[in-house]
Amino acid sequence: MQKILSIIESMAHEKNLSVESAMEAFKEALLQTARRLEGEENEYEVEIDYDTQSYHLYKVLTVVENDDSRAEEEPEKYITVDEAKKYDEEIEPGDKIRSEIHLEDYGRTAAANLFQELEYHIQRRIEQEIFEKYKAKVGSIIIGTVSRVDDAGNTYVEIGELKGILSLRNRIKGESFKTGDTLKALLRFVSIDPKYGMHLELTRTAPKFLEELMKREVPEIQDGAVEIISSARIPGERAKVALKADRPDIDPIGAAVGQRGVRINAVSDELCGENIDCIEYSPIPEIFITRALSPAVVQNVKIENPNTAEQKAIVDITADQKAKAIGKSGINIRLASMLTKYQIELNEVEGIVERAPSAESQEKSKDLSALENLFK
Repeated sequence: MQKILSIIESMAHEKNLSVESAMEAFKEALLQTARRLEGEENEYEVEIDYDTQSYHLYKVLTVVENDDSRAEEEPEKYITVDEAKKYDEEIEPGDKIRSEIHLEDYGRTAAANLFQELEYHIQRRIEQEIFEKYKAKVGSIIIGTVSRVDDAGNTYVEIGELKGILSLRNRIKGESFKTGDTLKALLRFVSIDPKYGMHLELTRTAPKFLEELMKREVPEIQDGAVEIISSARIPGERAKVALKADRPDIDPIGAAVGQRGVRINAVSDELCGENIDCIEYSPIPEIFITRALSPAVVQNVKIENPNTAEQKAIVDITADQKAKAIGKSGINIRLASMLTKYQIELNEVEGIVERAPSAESQEKSKDLSALENLFK
């Protein structure tokens, strides 16, 4: 018992736990041991003297008036003034009387109980620190090694002290992993299962995963020069990202795409070839919706219910552009709706979008009269 504080410090260093946290665990262990030996109803206090490397455990009684019924009902917590004056003549109601408990008097039983409690509380502290450590990483990218894949398609990943789980529904359609693969995913949340303990829930299908990948690939996003306003994904197929730059000298689309598309292609490769459309954000909803529906060219956008939760946009579009606006299996219009947070309704109007004539369709003119007029 004389070397107990040195033992606590050694345990803290061994288990990568702060000394302060280990000492708090020691206090809790002392209090719980005292409750086992002296009784659950009593009140106890612990003092640790770091200078002398010693501790003191006390049983505490609160002094009350002589006619206070608590002294009879709960004698393990309260004592009357007359009884307390036997120990100290100057004592008054509200003061506390402390009597020290020496665990050595209880022999090996006390030592065994103390170390059992200490081990338990230190383990809880370690788990709490690990929980807080990974809780702070929720919403960021985690890299780990695949340890196994079960029959249900769930992928188990070794990540530091914990194990991550990438379920089938959180995996991009068509991708597969095998034992030993390095896996990159977004930490969705940290959970504690009564049967399996603490584990990390991972995902590769969330729009936030796309955003975090772009932050890694695009320095302007990481530095805050370019901001991701919103994003929408059909995992493994197509995505749209709305970008904004406050500085006029920065092109948000060019920064995200990179020279010859090197940046956006790196993100796309990580997402199994997902096609990513980068769109410049506009605070004007009509312009933002128009850009979100690209490559379709729209004629007009009218906003309905602008100040309600169910915001709706009526988009006038010609017949030749309607298929582009909808996209394959409705992907384009769905992504545009998710990106802008507007319910988009297409209204077909008459007309056709004028196309610039191609180089092949233009006949070379042999009439040089216009050129001759320049030199007259």
